[in-house]
Amino acid sequence: MKLAHALETVKALGVLRSRGVSDPRKPLETIRTIKESKIFGPQATLIRHAARITPDSPGLADERGELTYGELDKQSTAIARGLQAAGITEGTVIGVLARDHRGLILSMVAAGKLGVRVALMNTGFAKPQFAEVCQRENVKAMLHDSEFLDLLDALPADLPRFLTWVDEGTELPEGAQTLDDLAAANSTDELPKPAKPGGFIILTSGTTGLPKGATRSKVSPLATAQFLDRIPFPFQGAQVIVSPIFHSTGFGTGLVGMAMGNKVVVRRRFDAEATLQLIADHKAQLLVAVPTMLHRMTELDPAIRAKYDTSSLKAIVLAGSALSPELTMKATKVFGPVLYNVYGSTECSVATVANPEELALSPGTVGRPPITCEVRLYDDNDKQVTAINTTARIFIRSGTPFEGYTDGRNKQIIDGFMSSGDVGHIDEHGLLMVDGRDDDMIVSGGENVFPQEVENLLLERPDIFDAAVVGVDDAEFGKRLRAFVVPEPGQTPDGEEIKAYVKNNLARYKVPREVIFLDDLPRNPTGKLLRRVLVEYEVNA
Repeated sequence: MKLAHALETVKALGVLRSRGVSDPRKPLETIRTIKESKIFGPQATLIRHAARITPDSPGLADERGELTYGELDKQSTAIARGLQAAGITEGTVIGVLARDHRGLILSMVAAGKLGVRVALMNTGFAKPQFAEVCQRENVKAMLHDSEFLDLLDALPADLPRFLTWVDEGTELPEGAQTLDDLAAANSTDELPKPAKPGGFIILTSGTTGLPKGATRSKVSPLATAQFLDRIPFPFQGAQVIVSPIFHSTGFGTGLVGMAMGNKVVVRRRFDAEATLQLIADHKAQLLVAVPTMLHRMTELDPAIRAKYDTSSLKAIVLAGSALSPELTMKATKVFGPVLYNVYGSTECSVATVANPEELALSPGTVGRPPITCEVRLYDDNDKQVTAINTTARIFIRSGTPFEGYTDGRNKQIIDGFMSSGDVGHIDEHGLLMVDGRDDDMIVSGGENVFPQEVENLLLERPDIFDAAVVGVDDAEFGKRLRAFVVPEPGQTPDGEEIKAYVKNNLARYKVPREVIFLDDLPRNPTGKLLRRVLVEYEVNA
């Protein structure tokens, strides 16, 4: 087993060389970058590396314009000095509550240069959640956008805070300091190296309660190979990220983009048409999004889509929530065979990737594991399942091991494979299909129902824009199925006809007893459905 893992590592390093991440003509730079990754962590290491190799290349673009890798390096050093002067030193935990823009990236890079740990906060937090997570993670300073000033009331008044972005017309508190202030007031001379990396904390989606904190002290270069092995990231090109960077997909693909010397293009808020414009304006070869965002892009009027030249696009990388077969086929028709479906988690990083050919074979599949990753299925008795089309629990072995949650808990591990919390099956093509969350399973009248199957069927209908199915308490059956449907604009689907449609296509026990129509479904910023909100939804009798 150890020999097999060693061979995997050699192959992964080969992927990095072939894709241009490590240059065999510059062995000293490669060695230096590997050494620095063990000190500064990934964000600062990659910016420092790019600033040495291509200082004048554009590294980041947002609503304020572009910054080169050299400018990102110098500004982050000055900001780090300003934070240090404010008492934020090695080993401190800082929170960053920011949308996708330069302030978020500069904050993370500055923290890496200081050996400070970054807790990336969810921009969708309510005040009680925000306060509880900050207390649990022992946050000693907060870097935040001005739109979240009210949320900061939940924190101690003497907690240092710095503004990462200021909206036009915002009245700032007396004495407020911005990252621009720190960058202007401090030297760009290199700082002493920290003794060890501060690391970072990425919060889980929190769809079942308070988000857990998944911590990593550093990231192996092999994590980059996991993305590059099956996804055609551009090299010194441009990529657009509309997935939130505070979560693992946006974070991971952003790091890979920096490793490839790309211009990483971000926008503070997602807008379907504006995303097409970003692709066209920057001639982006790659887009990173969540399926709900892609859905809204495919729903745009064809005349609007025709205004923007997106022919540069070679890959649309999707993750964060389930990609339905219907959306797979629709998006492929709109954008061509460029979809890459990534399956993983905050804890596991990348587990599998489906490429366009695999999605054509099995729409909605999450594909196969990339280099250094492996997937196994286990039954409820912890026995490995190898039979085709047999649903079981999904376990993952990753080349970037999880260090545990910040509250001391961990995931179940069997033979070195960690539970993903999902269930799925291997289809006849050898591709992994995710059937749903293990805890989403509904037991109705003694029968097991995974709601995703019913949801995918409903989404095939031309009169349904979005759909969710949950289990609610029932005196006779224990649980009964309730469907929530968002109609397509201008359509008025009939609830009884929808139930008959499900009955004609699936087993009787998978038919929802009720169909509730809503204007929108509750989802978090990464597109994950908030099922508990729907379970608690009060239906008028």
